[in-house]
Formats: sequence, C-alpha cells, structure tokens
Amino acid sequence: MNAPTDNTASRGLRGWWATPPRSGLARSIAPWEYRHLRASGVVRGVCGLLLIIGAIAFLSYSAYALAAAFLVVGTPNIVAFFWYLSMARSQPRRT
Repeated sequence: MNAPTDNTASRGLRGWWATPPRSGLARSIAPWEYRHLRASGVVRGVCGLLLIIGAIAFLSYSAYALAAAFLVVGTPNIVAFFWYLSMARSQPRRT
C-alpha cells in the first residue's frame, strides 16, 4: 500500500537538485547545466565574448558606464566557460 516509488516528484526540489551527485562548488551549478557541461560552457563563453566585444564598442564611444556594466556581466561568463570546460575534461568518459 505504501510502497516506495522512484518518482522524482516525490523527492521534491532538494532531491531533484541533488541529481546527479556532485561535490563541492559543482553543487552550485544547475543540474541541467551539470549534465551538459561542455555545451553550457561553450554557450557561456560565446555570450561572454559578445558582451566583452560590446564593452569595447561602448568604450570606443566613451560610454564608460555601459562598458563597465557589460564587463561586469561578461567577465563571470568567461570565467564560468573555463571552469565548465575544465570540469568536463576531468570527468570520465561515458561508455
């Protein structure tokens, strides 16, 4: 009558966030992004690069506040790009 089920909805948000199992700072990454580290890293890298190019364009027009805003948003994306790709390289290959 009260048999355990393998339903992910019954585990709630905390159970969903804990899959797949990971440790340390990798827990701060959303589960979907962690499952697709290489693709998420490349998307973050491209977006970060576009933001930095936009910041350089704003600097050429002397719009320093907008350039700073673009740099503040673009820099963490570039850092996440390198972090995600380094984690993707360190994981064992799936067979």
